[in-house]
Amino acid sequence: MKRRHRRLTAFGLGTGVMIAAVAGGSQAAFAVDPDDLESRVTVEGVMTHLTALQTIADANDGNRAIGTSGYEASGQYIEQVLTAAGYTPVRQDFQATTQKIDAFSITLLGTTTDLTTPQPQRIPMEGTPATDAAGIVGAPLVAPATATGCDEAEWGGVSAVGAVAVISRGICSFAEKSAAAAAAGASAALIYNNEEGPLQGTLGEQVPGLVPTVGLTQAEGAAVVAALGSATPPTVDLQLQETTTTVDTFNIIAETPTGNSTNTVMLGAHLDSVPEGPGINDNGSGSAAILETAVQLAASGPLNNQVRFAWWGAEEVGLVGSAHYVEDLAENNPAELEEIATYLNFDMVASPNYVISVYDADQSTFEAPVEVPEGSIATEQAFTDYFDASGQAWIDTAFDSRSDYDAFISYGVPASGLFTGADEVKTPEQVALFGGTAGITQDPNYHSAGDNLGNVNQEALGIMLGAIASVTGSLANDTSAINGVVTAPVPTPTPTPTVAPAGTGPVDPQLAATGAADGAASGTIAGSVLMLGLGLVLAVRRRRAQGASAE
Repeated sequence: MKRRHRRLTAFGLGTGVMIAAVAGGSQAAFAVDPDDLESRVTVEGVMTHLTALQTIADANDGNRAIGTSGYEASGQYIEQVLTAAGYTPVRQDFQATTQKIDAFSITLLGTTTDLTTPQPQRIPMEGTPATDAAGIVGAPLVAPATATGCDEAEWGGVSAVGAVAVISRGICSFAEKSAAAAAAGASAALIYNNEEGPLQGTLGEQVPGLVPTVGLTQAEGAAVVAALGSATPPTVDLQLQETTTTVDTFNIIAETPTGNSTNTVMLGAHLDSVPEGPGINDNGSGSAAILETAVQLAASGPLNNQVRFAWWGAEEVGLVGSAHYVEDLAENNPAELEEIATYLNFDMVASPNYVISVYDADQSTFEAPVEVPEGSIATEQAFTDYFDASGQAWIDTAFDSRSDYDAFISYGVPASGLFTGADEVKTPEQVALFGGTAGITQDPNYHSAGDNLGNVNQEALGIMLGAIASVTGSLANDTSAINGVVTAPVPTPTPTPTVAPAGTGPVDPQLAATGAADGAASGTIAGSVLMLGLGLVLAVRRRRAQGASAE
């Protein structure tokens, strides 16, 4: 990936707003000072929230996956912190399907991978259907006419009847590839990566028309494709059995009480972990980052534009929570969907072997699998201009349907966001930009028990927090660079103090252990948050009172 440079512009300030501010000698156009908000959204504050999420996981079988007491306790923690900061969080209930792989074995190119293989390079995709009980034995392999195999046209008349498809990642979603392979007659699909490292993909909800689907590395995919034309083409054995369960779960939505509600800036991060670990980077880091941003934004006074925060459920089982939210709006309240000026996604912002990457809305490096909505390029530029202004290197990351921005861009909402890396192998070029270690993945603990508090990279977290806070503050002031909307500025605010980040104390052990949702347990969390934060609330008031008297 290449680094791009842009001339720094005064992003987020429409021309009319700039003229009014200068001519009138007023700062009314700046409802939020982005630099001030950035200074208050700190690594220390976010680490407080991450410590709480780790405590919850420790007390709940080591994870915070949907349908578990750990997820319920995580939700209660988010709600209590938001309530203490003056928000009114709302749960959006929905159902999702969880999956357990009961049996898995694949023999390909002379080697076998199964559930006992350490650090497997062949991985069943989340949401994959099963093979029949006997499995697939000695099946030939076939590739589509166009390597990415997204649809009938890309298969180009190639028949896969009685065979297993071998398809490259890229251009379209994994589910589309699986469905296209099924339509061509394939009994299963092997999708190989288009970059170094294993491929842990998600098909989403199980629907008719998919085939058992497994991810391969780029190198193995290339080897298989190269061998297809040989005198002894390879075959594959595949056994895959799984169990799916429907569970009740929820998103959490909270929005600022002030600001233009017809021009809403939205931030989102998924709250759930995988069952294998506590999910502190994936995605406690994004959840805690937007939580602390929400807490500190509440102390910034009245806003020009409303800011809405979302903690998504069931991302790890197919982006279900964010898709439910967007699809529900599209069906039942399309006007509100159109009122979202832009969506900012934060999924993994503290990876141990990090990169600093921005979702590639202008597709200068990666082609997106859907049409990227107008306004997304300006949203991307909000982040890249911030990094350029501070001399921070950055690279592109693809809109590849692997996180919660997917439903938004599919429904025409502008989007971008930040990402520090997951299962991609870090390159020497990336090491030159960001340090770290080449040849290993950007998060060696991805989807494992090692994704814990001790493996959070606080340097990466600090870099990303600066961008999150600054861009949020700028867009709360003005989104005209994205959608042309100029909201009438509010008067210079007198900020209302709120609970400071360090005031959020440890999660009550009894609640964390049980995930109880009764009022008494909820009250315990609220009491610990508010009592520990009381002194800091008073300190915030004294500080702001002193600042006002000095002006």
